[in-house]
Amino acid sequence: MGRRPEDAGGTANDQDWARELWSAVRCAGVLLALLLLVDWGSGRSAPWRTALWCALAVLLFAVLCPARVSAGRDWLASRRLGREHRVRTDLLVSVRCLDGVSHRLLLRDALGNRVEIDPEVLVRNPQLWFRLDEGARQARADGLLLCGQTALGRLASRMDRETARAVFRASGLD
Repeated sequence: MGRRPEDAGGTANDQDWARELWSAVRCAGVLLALLLLVDWGSGRSAPWRTALWCALAVLLFAVLCPARVSAGRDWLASRRLGREHRVRTDLLVSVRCLDGVSHRLLLRDALGNRVEIDPEVLVRNPQLWFRLDEGARQARADGLLLCGQTALGRLASRMDRETARAVFRASGLD
């Protein structure tokens, strides 16, 4: 009751998102405190400088603010600062690994939607990976997913390695 139809199978969320959000808040707060302290210590504090330091801290927070990734049956969503991007995983047509300063996973569906996420989120949250893999398998079976099976295979191998390591750690065999 009150739930959207796509949420009927349960929703998986990034479990570390709140911790990363507070980390971004702390970094921005520490920067603001240090800048204000330096201004006060030098005797050059002024309202316009305080506003400038506040704007700089807000900008740092905007850069560090993590995307909130969630997934349900046949969808995956990424939300950053008020804007949500969502793809239908059962209609995926492309999955690409983007290399650069940070690795990203770019997902595109047949409806023209796209989501860019950090693969680490999937590694840290197996339920998100399960939802993505479940939808990708359906897209592959329907003949839609033509580009990206290699990227998903590499990610699946990594998930298997991480799962095995977690089992060894839990059993004391690491």
